[in-house]
Amino acid sequence: MDFIVTSSKRPGAGETVLGESFKTLPGGKGANQAVAAARLGAEVTMIGRVGDDVFGEEILKNLNLNNVNTDYVEPVTHMESGTAHIILAENDNSIIVVKAANDEVTPAYIERALDVIKGSDMVLIQQEIPEESVAYVSNKCAEYGIPLLLNPAPARKIDNQIIENSAYITPNEHEAAILFDGAEVSASLRKYPNKLFITEGSNGVRYFDGEKEVVVPTYKVEALDTTGAGDTFNAAFAVALAEGKLLQESLRFANRAASLSVMKFGAQGGMPMRMEVKATL
Repeated sequence: MDFIVTSSKRPGAGETVLGESFKTLPGGKGANQAVAAARLGAEVTMIGRVGDDVFGEEILKNLNLNNVNTDYVEPVTHMESGTAHIILAENDNSIIVVKAANDEVTPAYIERALDVIKGSDMVLIQQEIPEESVAYVSNKCAEYGIPLLLNPAPARKIDNQIIENSAYITPNEHEAAILFDGAEVSASLRKYPNKLFITEGSNGVRYFDGEKEVVVPTYKVEALDTTGAGDTFNAAFAVALAEGKLLQESLRFANRAASLSVMKFGAQGGMPMRMEVKATL
């Protein structure tokens, strides 16, 4: 669940400032990506956990309203749902995530959903769940020959085998620096041609096509709230690739969807429907 405060100024250490508004909205990187993919026309199954609290009930209701299959999203007894505490200030966001029930998305839990993974066109995964669970899914995707799109956020160092098992990796610049020990961007891109895609905010997305670096520009819009833009990008990229679209076309589709998402409030509030993206490409 996202707890969102808007303010004209982000407080420093020991500082108190007056905010402008407060809202509670469904969020979480996995759920955001599931909702965005469903709105873009994909058949989506979410694998995750919620707490046995009112927030867990709201999260499940929201996923169902957005046509996301929740057969594998189960409440964890005597545990709170995961939360994100978001400050919107100075035309950007700062976020603290408390994983809570997300830590119960264990390999043993995921094992019950292997038939879903095996039957998928694409598996999209992020890092608000345990590292061993990401590794487990990456190994299963490699075993089954299912493409895995890894959004390595929140940023942390990961085992090289996870990178090798992933078909696509989509860090932002900050996450890429952590992932590759501060290596120069060009060196990292050349090491993983057509696999590593570094998102650069309003500049677009950068990758190496085997011969040269390519930047696919984003679309210029008046941004209201950037929360969830990365999740929308990843979902749209996954949907387009799963449909068999070419790489450049998939990236343009993802950039367009992400640009539309920032024009409304909330991580999921601005996530566009398929027709909105098609009409503005």
